[in-house]
This record gives sequence, structure tokens and C-alpha cells, in this order.
Amino acid sequence: MIGKTISHYQILEKLGEGGMGVVYKAEDTKLKRTVALKFLPPELTKDPQAKARFIQEAQAAAALDHPNICAVFEISEAEGSTYIAMPYVRGQSLKEKIAAGPLSVEEALDVAGQVAEGLKEAHEKGIVHRDIKPANIMLTEKGQAKIMDFGLAKLTAVADVTKTLAVMGTVAYMSPEQARGEAVDHRTDIWSFGATLYEMLTGQMPFGRKHDQALIYSILNDTPEPASQLRPEIPNRVERIVQKAMEKDKLRRYQNIAELLKDLKAARVSGLNVPKAEKSIIVLPFENISPNPEQEYFCDGMTEEIITDLSHVHDLLVISRSSAMTFKDTKKTIPEIARAVNVRYVLEGSVRKAGNNLRIAAQLIDASNDIHLWADKFSGTLDDVFDIQDKVSHAIVAGLKMRLAPDEERKIAGRPLANAPAYDCYLRAKQEIARWTEPALDRALRHLESALEMVGDNAVLFAGLALVHLTYAMGVFRPLEETLLKAEEYAKKALQMNAELAPGHYVLGTIAYMRGDMRQAFIRTKHAVSISPDDPDAVLWFVHAGISVGKCSVCRPFVERVIQADPLNCLTHVAAAVLKFYEGRFEAALDAGRVAFELDPEGIFSRGWYVMPLMWNRRFEEAWDVLDRWRDAMPGHAWLLGVTSILHAIQGKKAESQALLTEQLLAQMWNDTVGIWAFADLYVLNGETEEALKWLEHGLDIGCINYPFLSHFDPFLANIRGEERFKKLMERVKYEWEHFEV
Repeated sequence: MIGKTISHYQILEKLGEGGMGVVYKAEDTKLKRTVALKFLPPELTKDPQAKARFIQEAQAAAALDHPNICAVFEISEAEGSTYIAMPYVRGQSLKEKIAAGPLSVEEALDVAGQVAEGLKEAHEKGIVHRDIKPANIMLTEKGQAKIMDFGLAKLTAVADVTKTLAVMGTVAYMSPEQARGEAVDHRTDIWSFGATLYEMLTGQMPFGRKHDQALIYSILNDTPEPASQLRPEIPNRVERIVQKAMEKDKLRRYQNIAELLKDLKAARVSGLNVPKAEKSIIVLPFENISPNPEQEYFCDGMTEEIITDLSHVHDLLVISRSSAMTFKDTKKTIPEIARAVNVRYVLEGSVRKAGNNLRIAAQLIDASNDIHLWADKFSGTLDDVFDIQDKVSHAIVAGLKMRLAPDEERKIAGRPLANAPAYDCYLRAKQEIARWTEPALDRALRHLESALEMVGDNAVLFAGLALVHLTYAMGVFRPLEETLLKAEEYAKKALQMNAELAPGHYVLGTIAYMRGDMRQAFIRTKHAVSISPDDPDAVLWFVHAGISVGKCSVCRPFVERVIQADPLNCLTHVAAAVLKFYEGRFEAALDAGRVAFELDPEGIFSRGWYVMPLMWNRRFEEAWDVLDRWRDAMPGHAWLLGVTSILHAIQGKKAESQALLTEQLLAQMWNDTVGIWAFADLYVLNGETEEALKWLEHGLDIGCINYPFLSHFDPFLANIRGEERFKKLMERVKYEWEHFEV
């Protein structure tokens, strides 16, 4: 379809598809505007009911003229296809936004109010949507909500062409009467609206992500966990709106959307500025006002050290460095920044470094009302830098009216590298490691070695050297085993000096994973995240180890926490995509992978974990688009070749798939959990059952024992689950999985 002209519309790209339509972005050649065209799927063109329902969608939406409802330009037919022309909405779906984490209470109520306004207009015209859910609500770039897809709408004044279908809608958001297949009215939209508001506030569906039959049972019989238990800062007034909207008895539910809208407006007026139950802060990158622009690394280091200090305060949620750094040189206002990461307090400051002299200015702001709680200046020399950091951290704690426990006081006061010039080298090294290029790693190595010459053996510097060598290995910049040995040596030296140094455990856990020792990988990375739960690198590799041994439920709280603490870091959402993928939640994995890809479209992890769920959701055109751009940037990369081979296999192109399977590629995938299971799928799809079983058996030998995924969730293993050898293998996997303890 891409490039084709339908009537006076030139098709530009595919936007998505669902059960009732395929949507393309197109250019209206007559009016010179960009539109969205929704086509009835080709396989349904001969289905009178589907076509009638499709036309009904257009009629329903065309009858509505409201800023919170997506308009309809026209409905027509061309070349045997029926289509609707609608405005092209630039933005993201509410579903995509929630995938990045729950909305702030303020934003959730704002979006909910807009959706309610749109539903009020529809209900007054006698139109029931019947499929209200986050995926059917678009948010424009300016934050305007628009209700999409009236494909299940019911015109009360028109014969109901959908009546013969027992149950319509998306199961997770169905009202009880809809789930029972009973006649529905506008109150079914109110139920679905309540379920959507619940998900906006908590980041979770009210009844989870179960199979359809289990979901229907829960909708009819269970009560969702109160939203305020999942998120204590949700005001009681908002909690009551959600509960009343989702009353199972429709007579006890809101009887009309206007009544609900009135309560929403009251909640916004009275409940927005209540203090959060937990203190939360973002430390913005300190501005470099030094004469020398090369002092930028020092300002970034100061930012990171204060973040580290504050992260030791148990009752304070501190946004991690990587998310904070996205606001470097930003033009966003303080309230906008606070809303973006869902915090109440913001610290901003500046650093002037001239020779050995320092001057630091800082101010703490309550973003809920834009009031400055305190502002101060701190002067001294480079030798005083640690004392200055302590003063800033203590001033923040005092400004938040918090008291430090003795253990928190000790951790803030502790300085693992008290020599100022060595500390300067350490900051430079950290900046270089983050660049992930071989020349930058070479510079980081020199900085760390210089620091060691100044202070002698030091745990933090050894951990830095371990991370440098691990990154050499992961980036395939140097020989794998040689660099892993060096990384292991330095990590062990670091832990001998400080047994609770999280990077040391994280590095050793990642090395264990890369060598195929999944048990040790899980033990080490679990210890690392227990020490430093807001480190996205540690959490990502903990998730890889966790999915290997089938401990997804153990990983989930850490993923949820790091999304809250580091919401703008692509690795945070990669971790979520990996976890959801191996829980069998492929659509949810795609949502998380898309967020990661949007945050970093050039990253290896973000590319890979966007393509994988795209393939498993059979979104092949989009997968090829990502792969083509990846190939242009990194031709010959192992993961790129592996994923490309699998995609060929899924599409039945055995020869093309096999042509990419070099000995080097197979060797690289042999001890990697993701590679083992993905290549087992590849061989099943290519009809090579014995080879697939060989990979699965090897996976079991090194500890890849995610029984639920292998026995139930992986769709491509369905073809061999009846094989006797596979059944016996699953008996072993199940036993190992059930008896895995650490």
C-alpha cells in the first residue's frame, strides 16, 4: 500500500491495525493536508456485518463535533476497499503514555476530564462507544485528548447491526453486563472509563492481564485492589470516583457521564495540591558558569554526587542521574519538568570553578506552587568539594523537613574517594564510560589509572576499571574472554575492599550471564539491585538473569521502582520490555519497547527490544523498517543478524534465514538466554526440530529454566510441544524451575 494512491489520497506509511481496521497515514492531494485512512481489513470485505459495523463507525463519529473526539472527513470506497478519512493526530496513545509509568494525579484527572467531556457529547447524541480503553484515546503533542475508533458504537436511533455478536469490546475494559453479553447502554462506557482512569493512576489494569475467560470471571466476581493501596498519594476523592464508576451493579454506578464529570472537576479543584505521601525530588544538571566550558564534566559530577547522597535517604524518591540529565540545557519550566517525572520538588544550581576555587549556588523549589523553599551559595576550594556537597545535601533534607537516621547520616558523610584530584579524574572517567565508544573507554581507562597512581588501591576506582573492561566486552571492542577476565579481576578487587559495592556485584553478575552461568548471574545481580535498586544497568541485567531462571515475579518490583526513579532512561523501559516479553505479555512488551526506542532510537538494546516484540506481535512491516535502519547504522552486528534471521524464519523464508547463520553468530548466541530461546524458535520455524531441541537442552544445562515461557507462552514452540523429547525436557525444566532457590 505504501506509495499507492487511493482516490485522492496518497498512502505514506502504515500507522497500525486492529480487529476492525488497518490505519495508514496519507496525503490528501486535493486539500494538501495529512490524514489518517482506516480501511476495512481485506479478509472482511465480503462480510456484510463487518462492513455495516465499519460504516456505522463513520456515521457515529461524523455525527459528533467535539474537540475531544476525532472527527471524520468522509467515508468512501475505492478499488473494492471501504475506508474512512480522519485527521492525522500527532502524538501518542494513552496506552503508550501509560507504558512509561502511571500519570501524575493532576495529569490523569486532566486527561480523564477531557475524555469525559467527549463522552458527554456522544451520549447526548445517543451514541455509546462500547470500547473505551487507553489504546483508543490519543494525546496530541499539546496534551489534548481525542477519543478514537467508534467501531463498536451503538446508535440508539438506528437498527443495531452488531446485535448478533454475543460480546463486543476489549475484554480487560468490559463492563459486567457487556461481559455477560447483555444489552448495554451509556453506563458501559462509564465502567470502561473507570477502568481506564484506574490504569492512568496506577499503571496497572484493574483486573491484571489474564486470559479472556479468567478476566471475565474477575470482572464479574472480583474487586480490584484499591488504587490508593498501589499509590498512596491518590486522594480519597479520586479513589471514590474510580470505585463508583466501576460498580458492578449498573444501578449503583454513575447514571450519566455528566454526574461523573462534575465529581472530576470538584476533585481537580480540591485535590490537586495535596502533598504527596512520599517526598520526591529531581536534581537538575548543575549549570556550568565557569570561564572554561570544559568544566562541564565537573558540574555533571556534582549533580550525580548530590543525587547519590540523597538516594541514601530512605523516605525520599530521587530521580536518577540519567533521567535528570535529559533536562540539561532545557527550556522547560520547573512545573513542566516536575510533571514529566512525577515529582514535587526540584533542585537547580550552578557551579563556577576557576583554578582551585569553587562557588556553588543552589535553590530548592516546590513545583506544586513554584515556591522557592530555600536558596544558598557555597564557596571554597577544590579541596572543600566534599564538604560543600555534604552541606548542599543536608540543606535539601532540612528544606524538606526530614530527619536523617544515623545510618543515612553515615552514608551521606562517607566519601569513597576523598582525594580531590583523584576525584576529578574519576568524574572524567565516568563521563567517558557513558559514551560507549572505544576511544572514550580508552580515555576512561587512562583517567582511572591516573587516579590510582594518586591514591593507591581504591574500591570505587577498581569498580570503574571493571566497568570499563566489561563495556569493552559488551561492545565487542576487544577480545571477549580477555576483557571479561580483566573485568572480573577488578570487580573482585573492588569487593574485597568494599563488599557492599553494587557495581562490583553487577559486573560479576553480568559476566556470569555472558558465560552462561545463570544461577550465579541471578545471585550477583539480585544482590546488586538490593544495594542500588535505582541503577538501570543493574536492573536490566537482573531482569535478564531473572527471566532465565523463571523468577519474573521477583524482578517485577525492581522494574516498577526503576521506572519511577528513572523514567526517561531507555534502559529502564528495555528492562520492562524484557520482563513483559518473557511473562508472555507480548503486547505489553511492545508498548515498553516502543517507549525505549522513542527515547533512544539509535541504541542497541532499544532497537533489539523494539524489534523482538514487533515480530512476536506479527508487526512485520514495522520490524523490517527498524531492521533496515539498524543495518544502515551497524551492518554485521551479531544481534541484528540474529533477529533478521528469525524474522525471515517467521515469514517462512528458510533459505534467507539460514544464509545468515554463521559459525561466529551461533557461537555468540550459544550461551545467551535470549539467543538460545530465540534460535530454538528459529529452528522450529525452519522445520529443524532436532536442532531446536539441542538448543533448548543446552539452555537447560546452563540454567535457562523459565518453565512458564517455554511450556505455555512461546507461540513458536507450539509445533513441537507434542514431541516426546520436548515433553521429557519440559519435565526436567519444570523440576529445576520449581526447586530453584537462592
